[in-house]
Formats: sequence, C-alpha cells, structure tokens
Amino acid sequence: MVCTLNNNKVSIVKKALKVLGKKNFVFIMHNGSFPSLPEENTGFGTINSTAGHRFIDYIAGLFDAIQMGPAGKTKSSDSSPYTGTIFSNNPLFIDLKQLTTEKWGCILSTETFNDIVANNPNKGKNRTSYSYISKKQSLALSEAYKNFVALNDKKLMAEFEAYKIENDIWLDKDSLYEALSIAHGTDFWPNWKSDVDKNLFNPKTIEEKLQYAKRIEEISKTYSKEIDEYKFIQFILYKQSLETAKYAASKGVKMIADRQVAFSDRDCWAYQSLFLEGWSLGCPPDYFSKDGQAWGFPVINPEKLYNDDGSLGEAGILMKNLYKKMFRENPGGVRIDHIVGLIDPWVYKAGKKPMPEHGAGRLYSSPEHPELKKYAIAKIEDLDMSLTSDKEKRVKSLTEEQIKLYGRLIEKIVIAAAEEEGLTKDSIVCEDLGTLTNPVAAVMKQYDLLGMRLTQFTVPTEEEDPYRCKNITERCWAMVGTHDNQPVALWAKSMVHTHEGYLHVKNLVEDLFTEVQDKDALIVKMTNDADFLTETKLVELFACKAENIQIFFTDYFNIPQTYNVPGTSGDKNWSLRLPDNFENMEPINLPLILKKAIIARGTQFADANKEIIEELDEII
Repeated sequence: MVCTLNNNKVSIVKKALKVLGKKNFVFIMHNGSFPSLPEENTGFGTINSTAGHRFIDYIAGLFDAIQMGPAGKTKSSDSSPYTGTIFSNNPLFIDLKQLTTEKWGCILSTETFNDIVANNPNKGKNRTSYSYISKKQSLALSEAYKNFVALNDKKLMAEFEAYKIENDIWLDKDSLYEALSIAHGTDFWPNWKSDVDKNLFNPKTIEEKLQYAKRIEEISKTYSKEIDEYKFIQFILYKQSLETAKYAASKGVKMIADRQVAFSDRDCWAYQSLFLEGWSLGCPPDYFSKDGQAWGFPVINPEKLYNDDGSLGEAGILMKNLYKKMFRENPGGVRIDHIVGLIDPWVYKAGKKPMPEHGAGRLYSSPEHPELKKYAIAKIEDLDMSLTSDKEKRVKSLTEEQIKLYGRLIEKIVIAAAEEEGLTKDSIVCEDLGTLTNPVAAVMKQYDLLGMRLTQFTVPTEEEDPYRCKNITERCWAMVGTHDNQPVALWAKSMVHTHEGYLHVKNLVEDLFTEVQDKDALIVKMTNDADFLTETKLVELFACKAENIQIFFTDYFNIPQTYNVPGTSGDKNWSLRLPDNFENMEPINLPLILKKAIIARGTQFADANKEIIEELDEII
C-alpha cells in the first residue's frame, strides 16, 4: 500500500495527515520483531541488519519515527524486554552478518554464521527462536572477540579503548557481574554462595569497603578476558546502533526508546544500596486483579534521590545518567513505561501481597502509614478517608508546592536530561494508561506532559471516558493498541454479535457519523461486520484530535496474532515478528481511512478539504 507507492502519492497521505492535525506518525515495533533476509535469519530480528535498514527505507517519507521496545540485555531464561538492563544493551540486537565482512575484519567466520541460519528452528516463520539464538549468539560473539584480539586492528582497538573509558561508569559494573555469573555458575545473583560477591557495591563499613575492593581487583584479574569480551560486545552494538541511527536520520526517521519501570537482576546487584530495603514495586488491587500485581521490582530510595539542599543525590544522578544516555542515543525521544511508578509508586513489602491490609500503599501518598509516612508528600488533611471505592482518588487536594515535590523527578531528572541532550519535554512519551492517582494527573498537567489515549480501552458506558474519540484532546499520543493488546482486527472479531460490541459501535456511530441519517442501519452493519468495525476503529484513531499517532505493527500489517498477553508466560509472548516478505504484504488502506477520517469531522470540514479528499480518491 502506501509505503510502496511513489513519492507523490506518499506526499498526498502526508498532506491528509497534516489536514487532520497530526504532527507525528510513529510506527511501533520492538527490535526482535524486525524481519530478516531469508539467508540471514538467525532467529532474532534487529534494525541493524540489512532487512532492518530495508524496513527503514520502506517507512521513510510516511512515518516520522519508530517506537522501539526496551533495549536492555535480557536473561536467557526470560525474553521479556521489560526486565532488561538499564545501561547494557541486548547483544541479540547485533547483526552477526556484518561481523563476517571486511568492515569488521571478518572476525566471525562465514561457516559459523551460515550454520546458525541453517539450524534456526523457526526458519521461514514469523517467530523468534529466543532460546536457540541466545546460546548461538553468545558462542558466535565469543568467536568474534577471540578473532578481534588476534586481528589487533589498531584503529578498531583505539575506538574500543575510547568506548570503555567513556562508559566506565556503568560498563565496569555490568561486565564484573558477567564475570561473577561465570564464577558462580548462574546469572541470578541471589543464588551466589558468597555474601561478599553479593554485596560488592553495597558495603556497610569501611572494613567491608576495603575487603570488597580487594575482591573486585581479584575478580577483574581472574576473569579479565571475560570482562573485556563483555565490553567488546557492548562496543559492537554501540557502533552498529550508531550507524543505524545515522542511516535512519538520513531518511528522515528517528528512534524513540522505551524505558521500562523495572530494574534487571544485574542492576539490582550493582545499585542495591540505592534501593528501599524490604519494599517492591507493584500495582494495587483493582478490577483486573483483586490481590494487586506483585511485580517484585526494587524501589528507588527517596532519601537517595535528592540531597538536603535539593540537588541530586546518588540515586538521582544514576537516573539522570540513564535518561541522558537514552535521549542521546534516541533523538526521537523516550517512552516511559508506567510513569505512575516515577511520580506516585505503589509499593508493598517483599514477600507479601501488594494489598493495603498487607502493608502496601502509595510511597508518597500514605501519611497515615506507620512506615511510609516519612516519605509522604500528601498530608492527612489532603486525604478523603471516606472513600470505600476508587481509593486511588483519595488525595483530594494538593498545593502547588506539593505538586512540585511529586514532580521533581520528572522536572530535575527526565525533563532536565532531555533538555541537556537538545530535546524538549515533548520528546517524552508518558505511558499513563489506566487509573491515574490525583498527584499523577496534577503533575502531568503541571508540566504539560504528553500521555497516551488507547482507543481499544474505551469504556463504552462512560460518556466522558478519556479514550473515547470525542474526548481525546490534541496534546497526547493516540493509538488503537500497544504490545499488550489484541490487534484491532482480532478485537473487532471478539466484539461482533455481542452486547459490549454494540455499545462500542453505538459510540463510534455517534462520534464519527454525526450527520448520517440512518444511524440504526450503520449500527446493525457494524455489529455484524468485523472488517467494517476494524476499519471504523482505525478511522476513529485518525479522526480524533490527537496531534501524535502511533500504530503497532500487527495493526498496520493486519497480522492476526497478539504480541504479548499480560499475565501469561511462554514462547508465544514477545516472539512475533514481521514476516521477511513484508513488502508483499497488504497493510491497512491508509488513504481510504484518512479520507473517511476527514469526512467524519463533518460536512464543513470535509468541504474545506475537498481537494485532498479528491487526491486521496485517486490513490485508493
């Protein structure tokens, strides 16, 4: 469809998007989901590959950016990108094919590469082979490092040494963890037998600090090769990612990063002195989970975020360095997953359920809590203690000073990091889906942050639902679904012939077909026709007033498979890929959808844009 059309026709689509007030049109696809050339399919996608660059060519001119998933290193036993490392990037994103070329001194043999491709268990399928490639990639990169050392390329060696010095603040710790994982036979540090190794960066006394420094020196010598290899792998990925970013920029495409709320095992070990001991981050009981969600992620200690004079403390500096790195490497911006966890986190006692009766509460909004009250920004008199339902709204009033305190991590760390890297706060995409506490809503408003509006989340019985088309405002990011939702086509199939579907359809007709006389006939057609409902749901996305639009790859390419099903585990999650022959696939009929979106704005708007409607008609 559109991306395969010539430049003139793409320009018509861009003109239609501008008429509808769209400033950014962004494609969402996680790195592992990128296609491969059939002869280069190792079992995992990467934007750094030949096919990855080909995909950039495919979307160039139409899409402004690609929203990637979290880029951190994942565990071999867990493919979820949302539990990856905060600094180290995922070695699976390295394009092995490049390492077989003269550009990299042929440090990986063609035989090794071809063997990996030939034995990929999901060859020819649009699925990653996570367990397979995790092992094979590791072996291949060890071979590449060995050959790199033997090659002794002076220019490449100098670049590598400079990279190590520039990134030592995090690279030294992450590579040391790799060495200790080898020494203990497991990369899960709580299972290490040595208490010294568990606490190398968490000394409690001067004596321990001296003892741990000696141990660090010992490990660094014993495992110097493994440590250097870890750093070299990160260096390869850095160079490849930089080249890809430059290539994308030359095509007018930017990258948007994704910062997950979690910290990996590696990060918990390296920075454990900065976390709140005995507490974990999660979600409170709600409609979806009566016991709440026990994520088990560590919580940054509020007392380590800032010093008494308001300047950044050790934890604050860590967080700012993280965001600065992300904004520097991703000029399109950063998506913050679960921004509630930065502003008003729900915490619970480790080993307990995340329920109030088990001692859980909002870290900064629990002035009545015997242990959390010392961190509270809200005061007792700010709470509506009479609420028996919707307790997330119990903070009823806040002063300007309190709002600033709730928002200082956003202001002093996230926004400051963006601005120091030459970006603005509009480069921050805030995942604020679900119920927002009043402090979070107040901070979002105070700093004019761009939240998300997910049209698939519309509650059709609520007239003022923020995800409903007529209620979506300009200053936000709108999308049909994210990586955790069914593709819109599957959602539509689940809605036809149901009462819930009827309610959704009724709202769609009211919002998008205001001037149609026979609305009942439209309702009947849409409640029985999944394809028509799918199309109308996409029309809604572009007809709404949101200035920024994102679309997930399964929705754009009509792939009837779900990328991730929250609350479940297994090989199907996080493994879906865009097929290698994506250029021959039939994506959504964007010209038709945009035409209908313009018409949905009403006769006056359509008449004013008659010329663009006619141009769209010519390419439909």
